[in-house]
Amino acid sequence: MQKKISLIIPCYNEEAMIDILYDEINKVLPKLPNYDFVFLFVDDGSKDNTLALIKEKAKKDTRVKYISFSRNFGKESSMLAGLEASLKMDVDACLFMDADLQDPPSLMIDFFRYYEEGYKYIFARNKDRKGQAFFKKVFSNLFYKVYARLTGDKNSVPSARDFALLDRDVIKAFLAYKDNRRYSKGISSQIGFKRKCVEYDYHEREAGTTKWSFKKLFKYGMTGIEQFSRIYELVPNLIGLFLGIGIILQIVFAHIYKYELRWVYIAITVGVFLINLVLKYILKVQYDIRDQLLARPHYLTEESNIE
Repeated sequence: MQKKISLIIPCYNEEAMIDILYDEINKVLPKLPNYDFVFLFVDDGSKDNTLALIKEKAKKDTRVKYISFSRNFGKESSMLAGLEASLKMDVDACLFMDADLQDPPSLMIDFFRYYEEGYKYIFARNKDRKGQAFFKKVFSNLFYKVYARLTGDKNSVPSARDFALLDRDVIKAFLAYKDNRRYSKGISSQIGFKRKCVEYDYHEREAGTTKWSFKKLFKYGMTGIEQFSRIYELVPNLIGLFLGIGIILQIVFAHIYKYELRWVYIAITVGVFLINLVLKYILKVQYDIRDQLLARPHYLTEESNIE
């Protein structure tokens, strides 16, 4: 009996890629005859013809399913929607794949070979970042080092992709995490299960443009650090460090430039800085608690062909 597999493909303004991606995946599927595949496109509020192209595919191919959000909610929300829909469709496993073909469909053959060997979570990583923008490469390497240091995550894999095969048990484990701000790479490190990493050379996207600006990448990285580290405990230490450095510099400059050190002014400046920093820290924690307690939806579905 064939096992049912959902191919979860988050999409945002990917009209240039839908046809190419669909054709490339279909070149690989005949090589995996033991599985019944379902295309699950998650349209994250695209403003171009992405959804229209997906609907055209769905009319001609009953394997094509889709979920379309009411607006752009972000990739993590798209992944979550794909996981929830996969369980609803009663799949045996799912496979995440980006629409830009930086995740080569040919790698699916290796994924399913390891899946048949008993691995429950198979994921991919770039062996190197040759061809990637220098600044992005440096930032990525630095982030993984900082993330591992702050979180103590020994399972974190640098250059790991979202390109991954999840057994049904792993899908349920991912969904057991109710974080308001999700960070799937962090969740994957926490859940355990027998896992396998598949390495491959970095691929440029086939067409279209990346949706990940430096600002978005930085914000997403900070989400991971905030969700899986105790960074808030470092704030008092950092405040003390900055204040200490500031006072020492004041004393040094006063000695060098022979001016009178007005401790009253220093105390006022330090006090204002300290109050501002503490208030921001308290508000940040309060907002995080509020967001978690409000339990706002991660996404809103405008239309779908999943029954």
